[in-house]
Formats: sequence, structure tokens, C-alpha cells
Amino acid sequence: MFTSQLNNVMKVPFLDLKRNYSTVKDEVLREVTEVLDSTQYILGPKVESFEKAFALCHDADYCYGTSSGTDANHLALWALGIGPGDEVIIPVNTFVATAWGITLCGATPVFADCHASSYNLDYEGIESKITSKTKAIIAVHLYGQAADMDSLRAIANRHSLFLVEDAAQAHLAEYKGKRVGTLGDVASFSFYPGKNLGAYGEGGAVMTNDAGIAHKLKLMRDHGSETKYQHVSYGHNYRMESIQGAILSVKLKYLQDWTDRRRAIAKRYCELLGDIKQIKLPEEMPYSRHVFHLFVIQVSERADVQKLLAEAGISTGLHYPIPLHMQACFSHLGHKLGDYPNAEALADNCLSLPIFPEMTDAELVYVCDHLRNCFTNKVIAQNVS
Repeated sequence: MFTSQLNNVMKVPFLDLKRNYSTVKDEVLREVTEVLDSTQYILGPKVESFEKAFALCHDADYCYGTSSGTDANHLALWALGIGPGDEVIIPVNTFVATAWGITLCGATPVFADCHASSYNLDYEGIESKITSKTKAIIAVHLYGQAADMDSLRAIANRHSLFLVEDAAQAHLAEYKGKRVGTLGDVASFSFYPGKNLGAYGEGGAVMTNDAGIAHKLKLMRDHGSETKYQHVSYGHNYRMESIQGAILSVKLKYLQDWTDRRRAIAKRYCELLGDIKQIKLPEEMPYSRHVFHLFVIQVSERADVQKLLAEAGISTGLHYPIPLHMQACFSHLGHKLGDYPNAEALADNCLSLPIFPEMTDAELVYVCDHLRNCFTNKVIAQNVS
């Protein structure tokens, strides 16, 4: 049994990329050296090797590395033919990059509320938002938990809509025993450094089991070209760099173990914090195998809690404190506070606790002890409804 001393300050980072790097440093340096020696810096065999391995992990037929997760979001919709005048339904509680994929196509994001327990897109409110302009629904597997894909697929099929997965936070996550990435028509992933599988810079991927969509993805990622200087479609420079492909191939070998450790940390958090009535813990849905990119609790008086934890040396995060409908860039859509109550409550009360594979048991207990102390000493007594 680990115990922590509340009088002793321990620095607990929100995540620690240095610790993670130290576990793979020698392998990474060998791979990067090979890339530098080859002078093949864009795409090439290192990227192709990673694409095949990552596709295999997600039971996908096609996977193409991209220059970032945001670019992958755009590419996924672009390849589906989304364009000006179209509408795409997305959850209002997501990182803004989900919406950029839509706006970069010239289309309009249509926001929907999240489910109060899963925090993912609430299918019950979607059909009232479908119009003749609606072309797709984007299911964001938020925080690492798969959305309710059967319900979303039923709606998409009923209205002849594309179903797209934003799996930026959900590498290896599962829905009813099947990995995310091929549950919709096309999926996007991010390899931003802090992700469960992170590059050492920017990186992303698009994935599908549809051969026709895959052909468009591959073309459009590389200037719409199959043969140099011959451009058969519109495209862009969304290619992955060879160094990132090499690094991701190394790290992918450890992703399952790192995911298991994240799940173990999340389970321990729930055990140690489960009796504190002022804390709402994340719920793993019965259809989902959560990979806990983030461990997000809800607490009232969040600013006070975050301040007390910071004073104890504990770093926390906010994901995401301003829903998209309240962002200035979308003010022209005419939304107001109160339009999406579940997402707004989550935004007001969410607090992301440290979680990373190298986190020690002592660090975890230290976080829990100090979080408990916020309430047991009556520093903060108000309940989260």
C-alpha cells in the first residue's frame, strides 16, 4: 500500500514526454539515423512501414500518414466530397481541429450536445439537426472512449449520410470488441506529441476500408498526383515526414503496454476517489474499451481545486473549458449560452488529472490524497450535480 505525506511536496507533471522518450531513446535514434543517412525525408519506406503496422492494429485495409491530425481531419472530409453549402454535424465539446476539417472544405459545422455520461455525441439530439444540406456526421471518440457507433450509424444510414470518426485521442480504443478506425466510412488520427501514440513533432493519419475513398485520400495527400507533375485531382501537401514515420513505428510496438498501464491508472483513480461525493468520475460505457488519453473528472469550484493541487506540485489540464458554440470564431452561427447544457456543464466543471504510462503508483496516490484533502478539510464542500 502506497501512502503519501501531505506535508511533503512532490512534483507530478500532467504528462512526462522525457520519461517516455528515455524508454525508447536508443531505438528511436537508430531509426532516425537511418532516415538521415538515406536522405529520404518525405514519405518513403519508413512511413509505409508505419502505415501498414498502424492499419493492422486497427483491422484497416488502408492507412495513410499525414502531416498533422488537423490535416487528416480536412483530408477525410475532402475525399468524401464535402464542400461549400454542405453541413456536417459534430459534437460541440471537442477540440477546434474537428471543426477546421469542415470549414477548410467550405462547409458549415452544425453543433450537437454530448451525452451526460459518455461525453460523446448524443445521438438522440442529432436527427432534429439534419437538413437537406447535411452530408456527414463526425463521431469524436473523446478522451479515448469510443462513441456509440451503432446508434450513429443507424442515423447516418437512415438519412444517407457519411459517418466519419475523429479518433485523434483514441488509438487502440474499442467499440464492442472492434477497434476504432473502420467503424465509419473514414477516420482521422492525430500523433501530436502528447497523444497516446505521439510523434516528435506533428503527424496524423487517415484510415478506411473503402477502396474508392482510400484512392482519393492517397491522391489528395500528395498534390492530387500519382505520377510526378501529373495531377489528376485537387490536393495538398499533407504528406508525413519520414522521421515521424520511423519514430512512430518504434513507439507503436509499445502502445498496447502503454495503453494497459493507462487503464490500470484510471482504474486505481476510480478506486481511490470513488467515495468522494464532490467528484464525478469518468464512466466507461459497456460497449467501449476506453484508452484514457485523458482522465477527466468533474468538480465544482474547479478553479479552487486546481489552485490547491498546483500548490502541491500537481499539474492538471482543462479539456475543454469553452465549447465550440461559445468560441468567437463561430459567433456568426448565432448560438448562445444554454443551447448545449451537457457540454456547458462539462466545460464548467471538467478537470483533467495526470495520466501517462510512466506515472508511478506513488505519484498517483499523492494526487488522490491531495484531491481528497481539498474536500475532507472542508476547503471545498459543494457537490457536483
